[in-house]
Amino acid sequence: MRKRLSQFDVLIIDDFGMRKLSSTEAQDLKELLEIRSINKSTFFTTQLPLNHWNEVIEDVVILEAIVDLVQHSAIKIEMKSEKTYREIKAKKIDEKAISH
Repeated sequence: MRKRLSQFDVLIIDDFGMRKLSSTEAQDLKELLEIRSINKSTFFTTQLPLNHWNEVIEDVVILEAIVDLVQHSAIKIEMKSEKTYREIKAKKIDEKAISH
């Protein structure tokens, strides 16, 4: 799977941090990021700040390697909202229903 994922020009890892990674999964992620770091783009979407990734990657050595790989060439786009996506979407649906 790592080989297949390393072939794409762009890889999106969505909702990273929703669950803890096993030691094997963390190692696989590190190796995938190492391969991709040369000339491929990897996007992470997450609600977990980078300084909390230790909550999902327990091995400190692998964690530090992953964080280094992510931070090395990262462009961070932080989106903050008091409301969740579902609340915003529900409000838009309600407004649309009222206007019709």
